[in-house]
Amino acid sequence: MEQVDILQNGNKIIQDSERFQFGIDAVLLADFAASNVRRGAKLCELGTGTGIIPLLMESRCDSAHFTALEIQQESADMARRSVKLNGLESKIEVVNADIKKVSFLFAKHSFSDVVSNPPYMNDKIGVSNPNQSLAIARHEILCNLEDVVAAADYLLAPHGKFCIVHRPSRLGEIFASFACHNLEPKRMRVVYPFRDENANIVLIEARKNANPDLKVEPPLIVRESDGRYTKEIDEIYKSFTKF
Repeated sequence: MEQVDILQNGNKIIQDSERFQFGIDAVLLADFAASNVRRGAKLCELGTGTGIIPLLMESRCDSAHFTALEIQQESADMARRSVKLNGLESKIEVVNADIKKVSFLFAKHSFSDVVSNPPYMNDKIGVSNPNQSLAIARHEILCNLEDVVAAADYLLAPHGKFCIVHRPSRLGEIFASFACHNLEPKRMRVVYPFRDENANIVLIEARKNANPDLKVEPPLIVRESDGRYTKEIDEIYKSFTKF
């Protein structure tokens, strides 16, 4: 069933309770990527779902234009309707397409920034989920990590920026794929659900054709021991508020 949720910046997003809905990883990626976007940037998101990342980032990225790709037609339709609902047609374009086909859709090196919150799981657990849209969002069914990185390589202008959120367990694969596509990791932040638990999210910024110089930022803790968001997480959510 569809519902309309209101984001911190006042934008509205249409979601379906029976399909994949955004989580904190999308919010953290939007914050991580928005912190280093130049005025007038051209951004492409690979796998936008219902459009949460451009709907958040647009309020912090002055004069930027977003192109959001989504392969699932129903999700792309909700994203388009959310864009129209917020009057953002001049800032956000939603394209219903396969990221493996970007070379047929866009000129090479035509974006300054690429962001992606791709499917994390490359195993077979849960792939038989009767809700196919959830399975596609969570598992590498229609695209895999290499497809995402190759698309970013094609789309990015020289020295352009690629921001991705993923699982720490796949860091080896991520860095190996980056190396094959002239993407140099420049900034990384590891996210922990609680202070005494293992990390479950990693945020990475890579640059096209850049020199090696990886900066590992301080760890980000999501919740206090009592379950409340930490002060930094609260500040991240507030950073998208329009004043």
